[in-house]
Amino acid sequence: MAAVALLRKLMPPPALCGFLLLLALMLMASYAAGAAVGSVAPGMHETGTSRDGDDGGDGGGDSGGGGMDMDMGGTHGSDGR
Repeated sequence: MAAVALLRKLMPPPALCGFLLLLALMLMASYAAGAAVGSVAPGMHETGTSRDGDDGGDGGGDSGGGGMDMDMGGTHGSDGR
């Protein structure tokens, strides 16, 4: 009987074991769902920039727009109406 009492003392609470089991099952389910769906945007990749902080030495005057053309043309009612 002393061995059983010692074993119960060393074991974590049943609620903690249940939570960890549920967490592991949820992680496995989410991994399986992600593997079944596949890549979100397989053709999407960065162009013209590097991730190490080097601007590539192009010397261009980027206005901080992330390389995106922000010209909105005549989208705000500037067509003369």
